[in-house]
Amino acid sequence: MTHSDPTLLSGADAARPARRNFLAQASGALAGAMAAGVLMPDAQAQSPGATPSRAADGTSMASPRDAKGFWPNGARLAISVSMMFEGGGQPISGAGGLIPEPIAKGVPDLPTNAYFAYGHYEGIPRALDLFDKHGIKVSSFMIGEAIKNAPELAQEIVRRGHEAAAHGPTWSNSYNLSRSEEKRFIAESADIIHRITGQQPVGWNAYFLRNSVHILETLQELGFLYHIDEPSRDEPFIIPVKGKDFVTVPYTFHLNDISAYPFEGYNPMAYEQALKDEFDQLYEEGAKRRRMMLVGFHDRINGHANRIRVLDRFFTYAKSKPDVWFARKDEIARWVLAHRADTPVVQRGPAAISGLPGPG
Repeated sequence: MTHSDPTLLSGADAARPARRNFLAQASGALAGAMAAGVLMPDAQAQSPGATPSRAADGTSMASPRDAKGFWPNGARLAISVSMMFEGGGQPISGAGGLIPEPIAKGVPDLPTNAYFAYGHYEGIPRALDLFDKHGIKVSSFMIGEAIKNAPELAQEIVRRGHEAAAHGPTWSNSYNLSRSEEKRFIAESADIIHRITGQQPVGWNAYFLRNSVHILETLQELGFLYHIDEPSRDEPFIIPVKGKDFVTVPYTFHLNDISAYPFEGYNPMAYEQALKDEFDQLYEEGAKRRRMMLVGFHDRINGHANRIRVLDRFFTYAKSKPDVWFARKDEIARWVLAHRADTPVVQRGPAAISGLPGPG
């Protein structure tokens, strides 16, 4: 079990939501889960309506373009922010943090737990105001125990029009569990989110992207629409599983704040330039093929004041360009399902053989 913080949003903290406009107007939460299939990546990809070039494995290298573009209202690039809500879901001892010297096994790591708590005390509230400033809606991948410790904050995320997606009941691996145990693990996560926020998750992200070989079929059976646990492309794609389509909305490591830009050696100007360079290249490519950019955001990392300033400047830059769509991942998944003819459809063998997410 994880630690809890009974003082959260009480006492002196109770005023914080008001100071940060926590009761600002926002669009309503999603109503219910959307039935869908499951997703899979490469072996043989088909993009109907065009004769695209193909990689050696038969995967389509490009998507066809129609007169209306690849995204709503003719947008040439979709940008999606993944905001991880993890603080409070970590083990009380042994969680990775900023202090290089490990603590003795089983001893509560007080400063590391406080580092995680920064996410719900400061990082997410600050981020929500930033997203409001730019009119951006994001997908928040929530750990069950984390939002049990800060339920009002999880509810506020949904009240402001953002997506509540599943990230496990605790900050821990599930890939070594049996298929039935992993299914219960994911279902428990979704149930907690639905109970606290009123929104049924349709998106899944595993601890460090690692799932069992059965994951796509399991997610499909649980009614999920998409997952993000594959950094193989710069566009979403479909994998048919048992006759149903399941979407992958790809992730990235290189723009993930937790893996690419730790505090040690962090260069804010280099991070900002990396975001702009990624945007410029994908925006240029977006004139001819479907492109998507992912910005990784962890509550306790990119939620710090100086990093928010970097993202503020980047969002201003990206929104200064025409035909850019900032979207939640459930919106992206539904769009590609509704526009299947413009979407790579990937046939892939069993994951245990291909080494990539596919049929179990």
